[in-house]
Amino acid sequence: MTSRKSPGLRTIDVARRAGCSVQQVRNLERDGVLSPALRTAAGYRTYTEAHVRAAQAYRAFAAGAGPIEAKRIMRAAHRYPDSDLLALLDAAHARLATERRDLDSAKRAAAAITVEPVDDVRPSDSMTVAELAGALGVRTSTLRHWEAEGLLLPRRDTPRGAREYTPSDVRDARIVHQLRMAGYRIDPLRALMPELRRANRGNDISSALAARDASIDARSRALLDGAAALGALLASK
Repeated sequence: MTSRKSPGLRTIDVARRAGCSVQQVRNLERDGVLSPALRTAAGYRTYTEAHVRAAQAYRAFAAGAGPIEAKRIMRAAHRYPDSDLLALLDAAHARLATERRDLDSAKRAAAAITVEPVDDVRPSDSMTVAELAGALGVRTSTLRHWEAEGLLLPRRDTPRGAREYTPSDVRDARIVHQLRMAGYRIDPLRALMPELRRANRGNDISSALAARDASIDARSRALLDGAAALGALLASK
């Protein structure tokens, strides 16, 4: 795919223009992201503008879809049009579209959950681990894992030491469930949930979801930048 016209760029030239290290350029060539460089009589690599575009496209795709998927896309680009390049690009955008839909659902659910009253609590309002798992559509082991990670704090002072989820605990579990479905990882939630248990619960959730929204936007823009760089690369064939 790479044009051999206008050779003469050094490894460090490609690295500077692509925003990566010299070793990363060599690694990208080794991994098939960049086509093999020409060699001088002394054995030094020489690159072209096409290599720069390929490195820039990879960097953008890595920001948008992750380094593993970015490598798949760039390797497919070297075989274009006899490859699944377009399908890979469509799949990357589709995954982000799914994340957006899940995030929108989480926003609506969290908004409803956080305003639910939990006053006038009675013992009969509490739920067992099996009841809560059934209500959320998750496994009991999932609730135990969330508890082990500090996301949920059910009571364990029942006569037999069984878990008991108060209405506040149930609300926490529903929030965790929605945020997990929206793509939130355990580590950020571990830091977030203590804050959500305080008075500013609704605002904190809104901030967390807004941060997730910004992350999706950034990755979407990165995919757009990668597609532009890739388009210029393919046009130079």
